[in-house]
Amino acid sequence: MRSLTVLVDMDDVMWDLVGVWIAELNHRYGTSVDFEDITDWNIAKFFPELTANELFAPLYNPLLWAELQPMDRAFPVMKCLIDDGHKIRPVTATHYRTVEPKMKRFLELYPYLKWEDVIIASDKSLIKGDVMIDDGTHNLETTSCAKILFDRPHNRSYDAERNSMVRAHNWDEIYQLVTEMAGGIE
Repeated sequence: MRSLTVLVDMDDVMWDLVGVWIAELNHRYGTSVDFEDITDWNIAKFFPELTANELFAPLYNPLLWAELQPMDRAFPVMKCLIDDGHKIRPVTATHYRTVEPKMKRFLELYPYLKWEDVIIASDKSLIKGDVMIDDGTHNLETTSCAKILFDRPHNRSYDAERNSMVRAHNWDEIYQLVTEMAGGIE
C-alpha cells in the first residue's frame, strides 16, 4: 500500500461547524432553521431576514469555536490513516479573524496533528496532494487530487459521480475509500 497525502477540509468534514452556527443563529435571532434545511452552500438563503453582519457575527466569536466537536468517527479514523502511513493535511479556507480561535480548538480536539500540518488557503486548487476530502463541491471541482465529497445537506443535490467525485457519507467510508486509493483493498 502506498502512502498518500490526504487533504482534509476542517469545517463540516472534521467538525460540524454549520450545525453549531445554525444553533447560535437560531438562539440569537429567534429563527427556527434546521440543519437539514440548509440545502445550498449559500447559508444566507435560509436566513433572509438577517444582514450579512448578523449572519457571520457568530463566526467571529471565539466562544462558538470552543463549542465545536469532532465529526462522528473523524478522530479515530484520521488516527488510523496516519498509523497506516498516510500524511493528513487539514485544509481550511477561513477568514483571518477566525484563525486564532479556530486553530486553538482544532489543536485541542486533534492533538496528534500539529500546526505545521495545517494549510490555510483562500484557493484550495493551489494545494497539492493525492486525495482531497471536502464538503464544498467548488473546492473539489478545481483540484487535481482524487476527490471525496463528504455528504452534507448543502451538497446532496450535487451529482458527484458525474463530476469525478466519490461521495462518502461517514468517516468509515472515507477510511475504506482512502485505503482503496492507496492500493490496500482489492
